[in-house]
Amino acid sequence: MDKGKIVSLEERIPKLKQHRKKKANRRLVFLLSLFFLLILSVIYFQSPLSHVKKVEVTGNVLTTSEYILENSDISKGMNVWSVKKSETEEKIEKLPEIKEANVKLKLPNSIRVELKEYSKEAYLLKGSSVYAILENGEILKSQKINTIPNDAPLLKGFKENEVLKEMIKELENLPDAVKQSISELILVPKKTDPYHITLYMNDGFEVSASIRTFSEKMVHYPSIASQLDPERKGVIDLEVGSYFKAYETEGEKQDEENESEG
Repeated sequence: MDKGKIVSLEERIPKLKQHRKKKANRRLVFLLSLFFLLILSVIYFQSPLSHVKKVEVTGNVLTTSEYILENSDISKGMNVWSVKKSETEEKIEKLPEIKEANVKLKLPNSIRVELKEYSKEAYLLKGSSVYAILENGEILKSQKINTIPNDAPLLKGFKENEVLKEMIKELENLPDAVKQSISELILVPKKTDPYHITLYMNDGFEVSASIRTFSEKMVHYPSIASQLDPERKGVIDLEVGSYFKAYETEGEKQDEENESEG
């Protein structure tokens, strides 16, 4: 037997003692760290540091931060750990303008509310008042608009019914560039088509169309308009096919009157 590989018990005892001492020291450090962490936690929870000092609301355009906070369970001064994230998000998402809400805690004492709103598809003229209409069909009656905006089409002649909802869905399917080129959109029912609408475009043309085929045909408007003389305005008919009829000028009207007299 190789005597060089034999370790006596006397030699092993100091090493075992040293190993046990290190293990005991590590355990003591862990327990002391845990103790101080608990002490700090108690101090934090009992001090103003754990009270909501700042609430930040982002992503809101249609709504104000004050409006969001009034309709949530968050208020300055409350304990940050008492904010129920999922319940607060659900409550905020019940607001007609809000598509999605995300509540985040930012230590030590701030709350961040990230919002995603429904997009604004059009405005509705009702009497002498104007209201925004969202992509989900909601009419923001709580936000009366005093001046006629130009960032979305103005709808006239519509009632709050299925026809209006169908119109909003059709607008939603349009590219933004086409949608923003519409100034006014008026419901003008015919005996042959109760969904007939007349559009007044920002470039001066008029469009005759039907809600049922509106987005399908109106998507081609830029191409159609580009082929027309911009100096000669008229009506672009998209009801059945697609054709253009220019407005009669004063000279043309006079010529027709002279021909009829002759």
